[in-house]
Amino acid sequence: ENEPKQAELELRSRIQQVCLEHRQYGTRRVTKFLQLQGFLVGRHRIQRLMREDNLLVLRKRRYVITTNSQHSYAVYHNLIRDFQPTGANQLWVADITYIRLREQFVYLAVILDAWSRRVVGWWLGETLEAELALNALRRALADRAVPEGIIHHSDRGIQYCAHTYVAELKAAGFAISMSRTGNPYDNALAESFMRTLKCEEVYLNEYRDIDDARERIGAFLEDYYSRRRLHSALGYQSPTTFEENPR
Repeated sequence: ENEPKQAELELRSRIQQVCLEHRQYGTRRVTKFLQLQGFLVGRHRIQRLMREDNLLVLRKRRYVITTNSQHSYAVYHNLIRDFQPTGANQLWVADITYIRLREQFVYLAVILDAWSRRVVGWWLGETLEAELALNALRRALADRAVPEGIIHHSDRGIQYCAHTYVAELKAAGFAISMSRTGNPYDNALAESFMRTLKCEEVYLNEYRDIDDARERIGAFLEDYYSRRRLHSALGYQSPTTFEENPR
């Protein structure tokens, strides 16, 4: 009796992976991709599951319409192609990934300081609404005073283009930067971090529920990753130690 449920979870897990790796794919391409991998699925089922998991909003959009229909917000240019931070709070990078629990998916928004690799803000939630990214940003701003002109870099996901998120960034004095469509390497630091998180924490554990995941992932982000994990790019120091003693 548990097999159908596990099969459904496995399918949803693969849909999540495809959508996060190929954010420009719509339901037709996701369906074809999975069929080529051996899943016996139709487009209507994929569309239903993507809608239920709020994955349709992951697709990149050139313009994001806010609740005020008189305004539209264009995505922002990539400001970091040749930018190398020389200190803390010059460049923050943001990204979102999914975490599989026993019987559901939850979503993790993270903000890193690009200079030290330190996790400065994060939030784990049950949906991909703009509040997910916004809560991570607000936690980061509550802990750190940022200078005018600090760069915030992300992909072009709707969460980062949303009116509320952009307004919060502008109010805090951020210069807004976004990856080019179809260029995931523009946000390579965030992608690398997410791989580390998955391999060193998520894939090694099974979380009971969102509270369990929040507690254990929070400990990984704030204690292990930021304070104790040695990073080769930082001269084998932890992000916290590097910020205190960069050279």
